[in-house]
Amino acid sequence: MNEATGTAGKVEYADDVCSLSLARRMAALLDRDPGELRPGDPLPRGWHVMLFNPATRQSGLREDGAAHLGFTMPDLGLPRLMMGGRKIAFDGDIPIGAAIRRESRLRSISEKTGRSGRFVLVDVEHRLKLADGAAPVVVETSSYVMLPKNNGTQATADTGSAVEPQLPEGALVRIVVPDITMLFRYSAITDNPHRIHYDLRYATEVEGYPALVVNGSLPQMILLDMFREYAGREPSRYTCRNRAPIFCERPLTLSVAEAGESFALRAHTAEGALAIEAEVW
Repeated sequence: MNEATGTAGKVEYADDVCSLSLARRMAALLDRDPGELRPGDPLPRGWHVMLFNPATRQSGLREDGAAHLGFTMPDLGLPRLMMGGRKIAFDGDIPIGAAIRRESRLRSISEKTGRSGRFVLVDVEHRLKLADGAAPVVVETSSYVMLPKNNGTQATADTGSAVEPQLPEGALVRIVVPDITMLFRYSAITDNPHRIHYDLRYATEVEGYPALVVNGSLPQMILLDMFREYAGREPSRYTCRNRAPIFCERPLTLSVAEAGESFALRAHTAEGALAIEAEVW
């Protein structure tokens, strides 16, 4: 893996192999038969999140437990990093067992001011290519939010009262309760050591959350599986925004519905807050 300075437009490269064992673990987590996946089969679209998670030395982890992302983020004096959303174009498939190369570019940096003070939005573009191919099979723009250090008073939409979300007629709906075991398994698959997903004291006393925080892409993987069931096909494009934190051991209402030429994928918390807003084409 080659690391560079992270200046805008500069390309950083990473290499990986689409592991059969990781793909089967993801299938098992999503309650699919892992034995159905074979070498050479196309990786279900969206599951590439299990790839390109570099092995970070223990001494190299940040205070919050976060590992290196595999590309260089700018140092803006904001220690907390969150995934804000992603836009993905699937121009092909990744065969299980294939060698893949990722090209990453820093696309934009935008400074904002919110209720908690200064924060920065950073967009990074990733192009995933098969080792023997010139054209990308996946192009993803990941949007990150960089935040100042927290004083333990994280504001949340946790009201404690359940509100049933208003869902479109004909939507495919599923109630999921992400528990500690799911968080552990998903973090293991994606090699994510961020402490908000497993260290309850850190999540509540340092970050100020009411419970462990669910990895944002975990419900997205379930939603994409629901889309496959609903539409009977793989997605060609996908956009997603993380609207609110999702907490462990609390019911999550997931829904997929037709929305004109696209499909609307949503995740609502037990309090009725829209936590994930996604569109699929």
